[in-house]
Amino acid sequence: MPGKVNPTQCEAMTMVAAQVMGNNVAVTIGGSNGHFELNVFKPMMIKNVLNSARLLGDASVSFTDNCVVGIEANIDRINKLMNESLMLVTALNPHIGYDKAAKIAKTAHKEGGNLKETAIKLGYLTAEEFDAWVKPHEMLGPK
Repeated sequence: MPGKVNPTQCEAMTMVAAQVMGNNVAVTIGGSNGHFELNVFKPMMIKNVLNSARLLGDASVSFTDNCVVGIEANIDRINKLMNESLMLVTALNPHIGYDKAAKIAKTAHKEGGNLKETAIKLGYLTAEEFDAWVKPHEMLGPK
């Protein structure tokens, strides 16, 4: 199909992750079944750990070269989605309480609106209060 983008690198990385998880299970079982001082499972464990390291290294290089390089963030789109996220309602909870915050989120979701307009329409706060309390960038990491 013209214009179709095949996500082969993402799929390959997912397959590598599945294999590494399988290797981890084998290593875990090997470690738990070594009943004496000399664990007979060590060769299998070492093989799987080294295989996982090799797979992750090779896949990371391929993924970076063939997928990650050249990706540019669409900052306008990111900001739009972040500012329209209903999850931002958690910032209102300490100020107006859980019940009112939940009502704002549920109403905005049901009506397809955003939190700010819905909160103002419901009369729970003003635009200035919303802007003072809801600051997405401050919610992204530790304080």
